[in-house]
Amino acid sequence: MNTRELLKKLQPLIALIVMVAVLSLLSDKFLTLANQRNILLQISVNLCLSIGMTLIILTGGIDLSVGAILGLAGAVAAGLLKNGVALNLFGVSLQFTPLGAVAAGILTGLALGGFNGFAITRFKLPPFVATLGMLSIARGLTLLWTGGFPITSLGATFGFIGAGIFLGVPMAVWISAGLVALFYFISRRTLLGRYIYAVGGNEKATAFSGIDVDRIKIRVYALGGALAAVAGLIVTARLDAADPKAGLGYELDSIAAVVIGGTSLSGGRGSILGTVLGCLIIGVLNNGLFLLDVSPFWQQVIKGLVILAAVAADRLGTRRS
Repeated sequence: MNTRELLKKLQPLIALIVMVAVLSLLSDKFLTLANQRNILLQISVNLCLSIGMTLIILTGGIDLSVGAILGLAGAVAAGLLKNGVALNLFGVSLQFTPLGAVAAGILTGLALGGFNGFAITRFKLPPFVATLGMLSIARGLTLLWTGGFPITSLGATFGFIGAGIFLGVPMAVWISAGLVALFYFISRRTLLGRYIYAVGGNEKATAFSGIDVDRIKIRVYALGGALAAVAGLIVTARLDAADPKAGLGYELDSIAAVVIGGTSLSGGRGSILGTVLGCLIIGVLNNGLFLLDVSPFWQQVIKGLVILAAVAADRLGTRRS
């Protein structure tokens, strides 16, 4: 590996170090333990989304529905936990434990993500179009399920997922860290991980080699939906409420983190660890701008410029390759 390639690979880490150094000089609150824990807590949701988005983008796809799936999965879990579900035909009502509600939420995300993959592979829809349609479907289902009102008072056991502390570290951080370790192993040490990179690198050659490309894509989109559901459970548990509007715009931060972390939008190149750095960069940027009392309107402008710069750098690197 020559110096240019090494610097390109280390760009996200260098950018993060520079940001931390600058913000440490500009704000005496930035390096406090409480603020660092707050940053990790803030990025935990985006990290869950971005792990799934990384797998999807590695195959050359995109998923605009993760924010909406987040909202629906959280609402389903909260509704089942709070109200159960009535089976009028049999005259009974099923009640759910916190664990059962969590499982139902994750299965909801898994099913919706799998449907995205099915629509893309079976009907040959562009991922942008298929997942944009799912965004609308999931938002509509969330409003139908909740009636447009938050579902509140979900209990301490469920709330521990998002607001609990274990060994001095927020539970949400433990969950996201566990998912990072799991999917790093999957992407680097399993056949599924190798196939994901192969599909994104050259889909036709992968198909000619006998690999079922459609099955890989469906699995990847299903995993993306399940990870969005986990993010939804964390958000719902942290707020102790399922907000029908939860997850609005989250897909943009997720895509930004993946691209900033070095994953190519063309597919086949990138890593889970790079995405972790991308999430940290966005989290540190958001936190630093807040500490410096920058207007929320300018925060959106600055974040947009960072995203454009990351995408431009990715495209420039692809053309040079």
